[in-house]
Amino acid sequence: MNVRAHIVVACGLTLATQAVFGANLLEVYQRALQNDPIIREADANRLASREAKPQALAALLPQVSVSGSYSKEDQAFSRTVLQQTDPRDPTSEIVPVDITTDADTKGWRYQLQLRQTLFRWDQWAALKRADAEVAQAEADYQAAHQELIQRTAQRYFNVLAAQDTVEAAQAAVDAFARQLEQAERRFEVGLVAITDVQEARAAHDQAVANLIEAKRALATAQELLRELTGEPFETLAAPIDDIPLIAPDPEDESEWVSRALEQNLRLISARLATDIAKQDVRVARAGHLPSIDLVAVRSDLEDRGDQISRRGGERAFSPADQSQTVDSIGVQVTFPIYSGGATASRVRQRVYLHRAARERLERTAREVERATRDAYLGVLSEISRVRALRQALESSRTALQATEAGFEVGTRTTVDVLDARRQLFEAQTNYARSRYDYILNVLQLQLAAGTLSVDDLAEINKFLKE
Repeated sequence: MNVRAHIVVACGLTLATQAVFGANLLEVYQRALQNDPIIREADANRLASREAKPQALAALLPQVSVSGSYSKEDQAFSRTVLQQTDPRDPTSEIVPVDITTDADTKGWRYQLQLRQTLFRWDQWAALKRADAEVAQAEADYQAAHQELIQRTAQRYFNVLAAQDTVEAAQAAVDAFARQLEQAERRFEVGLVAITDVQEARAAHDQAVANLIEAKRALATAQELLRELTGEPFETLAAPIDDIPLIAPDPEDESEWVSRALEQNLRLISARLATDIAKQDVRVARAGHLPSIDLVAVRSDLEDRGDQISRRGGERAFSPADQSQTVDSIGVQVTFPIYSGGATASRVRQRVYLHRAARERLERTAREVERATRDAYLGVLSEISRVRALRQALESSRTALQATEAGFEVGTRTTVDVLDARRQLFEAQTNYARSRYDYILNVLQLQLAAGTLSVDDLAEINKFLKE
C-alpha cells in the first residue's frame, strides 16, 4: 500500500472512530437546545435581566434599616481648682486642690429608620426603564432561539454536503482507477499511446488528492456539529430524492420585508434598546431635580457605669447611668445646587448614547431589509437552480455514456472520457449542495421575517430519510 492510500485509510478510520449514533434534524436540534452554550448563556442573561423590574420597584417601597453599636469606655482625668481652706470664712487662704475622676461605662445604642420616597424622578424613570430592559432580554432570548434553529440546520446540512462530496470523490477515485487500469492494458497491447496512460494516472492522482481534502472537510463539518450539540453522530437523515420545491408564500417581496420590519426579533431588541437609552437620559436629568422623602427615626441610648472622684483626701462614688429615647418623623427635601458639572456631563453622555442607539436601530433595520430581500431572492433562485442542476446531472450521465461509447469505437480519446467523468462528479456534488441551499434559504427567509420556529424544522424533517 503506497503512502497516498495510507492517508486515505487513516482519514476514513478517524471519521469512523468519532461516530457514535445517528439522528434526524429534529433530534439534532433537541440535543443542541440542551447543550449549546450560546442558548444557555442567552437564557441566563434573560433570567438575570428579569431581576431589573423588582429591583426598580423596590426603590419605591419603604426602606427599613436597623443599626446598633456597643461601646466600653474607661476614662481617667484630673484637674486643679482653687478653693478657700475654709469655705465659711471669706478671708481664709486660697489654695490649689487636685480633683481626679475615674469613670468606667458601657453603652448600647440602637436606631430604627424608615424611609419612604415621596418624589424621586430617577426612580420612576428607572422603573419604566426596567420594563423595557426585561422586554429586550426576552426578545434577545427568542432571537437566540431562532438563530439556534438556523445554526443547527446550517451545520446539519453542511455535514450532509460534505458526505456527498466524499461519496462523489470516492466514486471518482474508483472510476479513474478503472480507467487507469484499462489504459495500461490497452497500452500493453499497443492500442493506445503512453500519453493516455499518463493522463489516466494524473486524473487518478488528482482524484485521490480530492478525496483526502473532501474527508478533511467532512471531519471539520462533523466537529462543528459536535461543537453545537456536544455529541458526535454516525449518520444523519438526508433529504428524499424528490424534495418539494415550494415558492415563498406570499410571493411578494415587499410583503416579506414588511413582516421583517415588524417582527424581526433583533430589530425589536434594537427598538427596545433605543427606549432604554431614552429613559437613561431622563434618569440623568433627574440629577437636577429635588428629592422628597418621608423619614421616621427611633433612637435608643443606654449607658451604664460607675464614676469615682478624688478631691484631696476625699473619695466620692456616683453612678454614670444614662438612658435616652428619641422619636422623630419628618419630610426630608434635598435640592441639588452644584455638583461640579458632573450632572450636566452625565446628561450629555446619555444624550449621545441615545443618539448612538437610534443610529444602531437604523443600521439594524437596513440590515434586516437587506437580509430579507436576499433570502427571498435566494429561495426563488435556488428553486430554479435545483431544477437546472438536476437536468445538468442527467445530461452529464448521458454525455459520459456517449463519450465512453465513442472511446470504445475510437472516436473519442482518454482525455474526453476523463473530462466527462469529472463533469459528472461535479454535477452530482453541485446538485446535492443546491438542495441543501434551498432548504437553508427557506429557513433564512423565515428567520429574517421573525417567524422561524421549531414547527418549520419539523416540516423539513418530514422530507428526510434515514
